[in-house]
Amino acid sequence: MEQLRAAAAACRGCELWEPATQVVFSAGAVDGRLALVGEQPGDQEDRRGVPFVGPAGRLLQRAVAEAGIDLATTYVTNAVKHFRFSQEAPGRRRIHASPDVAHVAACRPWLAAELAQVDPDVVVCLGATAAKALLPKDFRVTKHRGQLIRRVTSRGEKTFLGTIHPSAVLRVPEAERERAYAALVADLRVAAGALG
Repeated sequence: MEQLRAAAAACRGCELWEPATQVVFSAGAVDGRLALVGEQPGDQEDRRGVPFVGPAGRLLQRAVAEAGIDLATTYVTNAVKHFRFSQEAPGRRRIHASPDVAHVAACRPWLAAELAQVDPDVVVCLGATAAKALLPKDFRVTKHRGQLIRRVTSRGEKTFLGTIHPSAVLRVPEAERERAYAALVADLRVAAGALG
């Protein structure tokens, strides 16, 4: 894993490396039975070099614990390894911009290599970008979230589950936030149950 992480720092597979502070590869247990795959690093992740350390990450940590999952035994990564953002002027706040299909495709070899190395039993795709990277083309988060999907991988048959990204919980109106959070926790409980 350390070799993959070091090699990824030199990746020039797309243009996102140039404005980003650094590559944000992964964190957590490299032998975890559960892998959480998000979209891309956010502003704080880009600055610190660790996935899920910003507001969405704190919400995810709380949801994972509430779902009965031990975060210390979980592998955490993103489908895209560099932060894509817009910025009005230097020194201004960097605004998240969703990665394109080309960015997902450029990072797919990294994601495939790290998941082959970790070899988790269950992979949770957090949001549409992660789902596009790992699930069938007809998968829709709004339609199929929380459903277990069996897929053949280079390491044999594995279980996948798609759900919303924790940042989606933060973006809904405050009156709907608790319900959105509870739905995320429920999806994560399905993943926890699949671990046996």
